[in-house]
Amino acid sequence: MDESERLLAERGNGIRQHLRDYLETDGRVGYVRDMTAHGGIPAAVHLVLRTVGRKSGRVMLVPLTYTPWVDEFVLVASKGGSVKHPDWYLNLISRPEVEFQVRHKRFSGTWRIAEGEERQELWDYASTSFKGYATYQARTERRLPVVVLTATGLIEEPWEQPA
Repeated sequence: MDESERLLAERGNGIRQHLRDYLETDGRVGYVRDMTAHGGIPAAVHLVLRTVGRKSGRVMLVPLTYTPWVDEFVLVASKGGSVKHPDWYLNLISRPEVEFQVRHKRFSGTWRIAEGEERQELWDYASTSFKGYATYQARTERRLPVVVLTATGLIEEPWEQPA
């Protein structure tokens, strides 16, 4: 295993542990994380996004840094500045509905891709709390999508981490 493969494996293990902690504690562990090593703030907030794999049809859960915006939740599909969109984003845009968990509350909702003035305002706001976004944008030609989640209902049953 070369260095890049090792780093990817470590990152994957860290994400799985973050998800496990978040789900097992209803967000008491994992909601707030120190993201300074990735260009973020010491107390970045996270949600768990639930999508359905566009190819596999399997339920996918991923913890993501978000920026609160009034009563909505803003995500940036950065993938660290990769030339490709993150899988969670591709899964999200393949279906009109979305589900996500913020701390102990699970929501059904809608999503939209911010465009124009709204995108610029949300990008500026999100980039202030997560400085890494500007670095990630500089690494790629693709325009990093800014996604806005809006809760429309509550989901009562807890989620389990997929096998």
